[in-house]
Amino acid sequence: MGALFADIICSRNEMSAKGEFDRITIEPGKMNGQPCIRGMRLTVRRVLEALSTYASREELRADYPELEDEDIRQALAYAAAMLADETVVTPTTS
Repeated sequence: MGALFADIICSRNEMSAKGEFDRITIEPGKMNGQPCIRGMRLTVRRVLEALSTYASREELRADYPELEDEDIRQALAYAAAMLADETVVTPTTS
């Protein structure tokens, strides 16, 4: 396991220990180890994609009735936390 990956896992575990992301679960044998909502086969990524495509949360809830407001909040916060210290290198134009 690479050092960066180990740091990410450690960081995720620390956040879970604090209860900040108690609805985000990571299981190596489920959904290829992607972060999921409450152990369901609904990934954080899928929730974020759905939020970006549905016109309203009411429409989102119609297709995902198992999704609760706190699930959505934690998915957004989790994504923000995973990007918080990342340096993104963008190509320069000449």
